[in-house]
Amino acid sequence: MFSGHFLIPIFKMKEKINDVIVGFGQKIEGIGISCPGPLDLINGIILETPNLPGWNYFHLTEALQQITGIKVQLQNDANLAGLAEAVIGAGAGKSHVQFLTISTGVGAGLCIDGKIYQGAKGFAQEVANCILWEDGPSHGALKNGSIESIASGTAITTRAQNVGLEVAHAGEVYKLEKEGNELAKQIMEDAYEYLSNFIAILYGVLDPDLFVLSGSVALKIPGFIEEIEKRAKEKVFDALKDNVKIVPAALGEDCGLIGAACLAFEG
Repeated sequence: MFSGHFLIPIFKMKEKINDVIVGFGQKIEGIGISCPGPLDLINGIILETPNLPGWNYFHLTEALQQITGIKVQLQNDANLAGLAEAVIGAGAGKSHVQFLTISTGVGAGLCIDGKIYQGAKGFAQEVANCILWEDGPSHGALKNGSIESIASGTAITTRAQNVGLEVAHAGEVYKLEKEGNELAKQIMEDAYEYLSNFIAILYGVLDPDLFVLSGSVALKIPGFIEEIEKRAKEKVFDALKDNVKIVPAALGEDCGLIGAACLAFEG
């Protein structure tokens, strides 16, 4: 059941969802939901999500199924973006596709034969808090030196602002780097180096057919993916260099929604 803390969001959600369902004018077969994590995917619960205040520990699938009478499946947003890219996007036709989004945060999803790999309890690929740098930068509630604290767009921007650079997003840090600013150069160097380290580690553990990179940092900073691939190749066994393939996502900003639809039809 749901506490009074959730009555208002549930009421508002019911109105909006019912309006959407009626607006389709046809039978809805299933509902797939893309949400940032961490999530309890086994039980359909939002555990913690900084961008949705008041929704922590919310039993989302149970609430929606009661409201709509339709089967609901909840999944991590990066997992669903990865599913879409694996099934109909840049990874179509490949059996093992590792997806990474480098944007506001760092998210990931692994798909094997067109299915999301969730792990034993549904927390597989929660990579944001993976520690790579001892006593490294901090970022929100994440541990110091985590990959998201180094390579995400938010982290790049914050680190630049903390050393006095007037920037609004990671693209401006990149621009300062290209103009010869040494502080910006070091911040971008950290992002390139630690992200390529991380991808090389993932390759050694998972041996995917390819990596698909998405997100504003990966897709909008010129040459970002090429630089990461070049460095990652140098961090694996020489005999395996040619196996490290990193490509841009093909489906754009709607890949999470497309993945949610794929999930709904799976169920």
